[in-house]
Amino acid sequence: MLVAVLAVSLLAVALLAAAPRAVARPGGWSLAPLGGGRPAFYAEGVAGTVLRDTVAVTNPGRTPVAVRLRGTGVPAVFARSGLRIPARTRAEVPFTVTVPRDAGPGDRTGAIVARDERGRTATVPVRLRVGGPALAALTVEHLAVHADRITYELVNRGTTPLVPRVAVRADGVFGRVLDRAPRPLPVRLPPGARRTLSEPWSDRPVLDEVRIRLTVTAGGARDTADASTACVPWGAVAGCSAAVDAGTAVLLRRRGDRARSVPRPAAAEPTGAVS
Repeated sequence: MLVAVLAVSLLAVALLAAAPRAVARPGGWSLAPLGGGRPAFYAEGVAGTVLRDTVAVTNPGRTPVAVRLRGTGVPAVFARSGLRIPARTRAEVPFTVTVPRDAGPGDRTGAIVARDERGRTATVPVRLRVGGPALAALTVEHLAVHADRITYELVNRGTTPLVPRVAVRADGVFGRVLDRAPRPLPVRLPPGARRTLSEPWSDRPVLDEVRIRLTVTAGGARDTADASTACVPWGAVAGCSAAVDAGTAVLLRRRGDRARSVPRPAAAEPTGAVS
């Protein structure tokens, strides 16, 4: 008898665990994927694929409930974004999720969110797996040297998000003037993204001919860019140039004064036959 009661109890627990369950019940109404008792929406496809599913809003109460649906983190489009559910009624709303065409392979997360007139919300997670070959590729472009920094652009040419690392080296006429070991950058580049970044360089040489090499690595991808610059103290050069210009002006003025002080010969009278 005890064994039979225990078996019935375990069966009841199993049935409750297998029964469809709502993800959230704010104020009596609930939000859940339609069918199967799923705790979340699961979808998989390559870039550009349109995925379809249905969300259920159940109102077991005695008064109607008005809610609005939206997607977060995923591009969800609903057959109806705003709906009013009568008492003791379940509304089933189809929706689509389009995998972005520039999405790289990997897992993405989002949610389907419902909000009622009182501001109460319910959320169902969305797990999206993007298929396709994983390719890590990047380029370093438009490397330039300025007064106090080095600027460049990073472009993700692959199909996976990248977290890049950068190393900078600069060699002058008399040896190495800058050597920064690889370090992670505080950026995350999704596929196709382009970012303009900079490296501070406040202690650049005053007078030198420098060649800079910048190397970026990320997820097996690697690229380098080179640039040359002449480090010249333009303030001193401008001062020397002004001094030279002033000296030249004084010299020319003295020569002019000296030329004016020398008497010129009188002009000769024209001679020749008179007709």
